[in-house]
Amino acid sequence: MKQPINRFAAATLTAAVLSLPLASAALAQPTMLAANDTVDSAGQAVSDTWITSKVKSTFIADQNLSGLDIKVETNQGVVSLSGTVATDAERDLAIAKAKEIEGVRDVSADALKAAD
Repeated sequence: MKQPINRFAAATLTAAVLSLPLASAALAQPTMLAANDTVDSAGQAVSDTWITSKVKSTFIADQNLSGLDIKVETNQGVVSLSGTVATDAERDLAIAKAKEIEGVRDVSADALKAAD
């Protein structure tokens, strides 16, 4: 018999794993002020990583979503969702939840399909 997943533990573990790149990006400080482009790029990467982590952990914590079945990627604040969920309602809920996250500029869910 398959053991039920403790959603809180899964969300906590996912958030911890996904936040590891944040530590290295936050500690990688440029040594010259002339490298403003590098600072902007690093800041954007941290923001995108944070958004991805937050969206994914929100999905996993929501009992109405198959959070482990939805792939989340973020590029310049645009969240891309892919994978397969059970219903159109679940797909719509995933899109709505992603749009609620701070820093999300847009959500692309063309690759998120409903099984029904």
